[in-house]
Amino acid sequence: MTVTGAGAVWVPHSALADAVMERLTASYAAAADSSRAAAMRAYMKDVAPFLGVPTPERRVLSRAVLAGTPRPDEADCTAVALRCWALPQREYHYFAVDYLRRNAGRCSSGFLPVARRLVTTASWWDTVDPLAAHVVGALVAADPGLAAAMDDWIADDDLWVARTALLHQLSYKGRTDSDRLFAYCLRQSGHPDFFVRKAVGWCLREYARTDPEAVRAFLARERGRFAPLSVREALKNIGA
Repeated sequence: MTVTGAGAVWVPHSALADAVMERLTASYAAAADSSRAAAMRAYMKDVAPFLGVPTPERRVLSRAVLAGTPRPDEADCTAVALRCWALPQREYHYFAVDYLRRNAGRCSSGFLPVARRLVTTASWWDTVDPLAAHVVGALVAADPGLAAAMDDWIADDDLWVARTALLHQLSYKGRTDSDRLFAYCLRQSGHPDFFVRKAVGWCLREYARTDPEAVRAFLARERGRFAPLSVREALKNIGA
């Protein structure tokens, strides 16, 4: 099948995705609450409509939807994610993100273009950040050759692609490529958008949990190149 919107994309056939989507749409639609949906949409700055299913209830429903289903392969993950993203309501996107987080290890480096499509469609921090840290990050950790793609992403004109590159090492801890991390932060140090400046500080703050002295030394050298927001975020837990 083909999913349209933001450019048509081919969705692989997946019997598992057929079963999951049938259960999912019935389950979520039955739990919809229009009054909560309006508030949720407003909170997320109207990035997408909502069904009005709060996170705790949504996760209970999701577990029921997936109960007894087999482990997916990459084609199944692709089909579920793209078919969820083709639906307008944000809860379906959240389901896809959770599904990919759980099954990222079943996807090869060939999944990266799918991840990019998700990052660049109906983009907002609520989906981009977990995709960056737990899906794109997992793909790059499994195939270090994908670091070259991150080198391209950090220079991308799409702020969410650049934010993803900044955040993809967020959970790496001692495996972090600090040279690449610092280079990415410098590459985007002058970015005019709040979400990129915030991500610069966030990724530095997270790495400071592993190597605070390296972050302090980096900012001692380069502090003047960064927005105050980025510096405050970076030093939040370790001080100047």
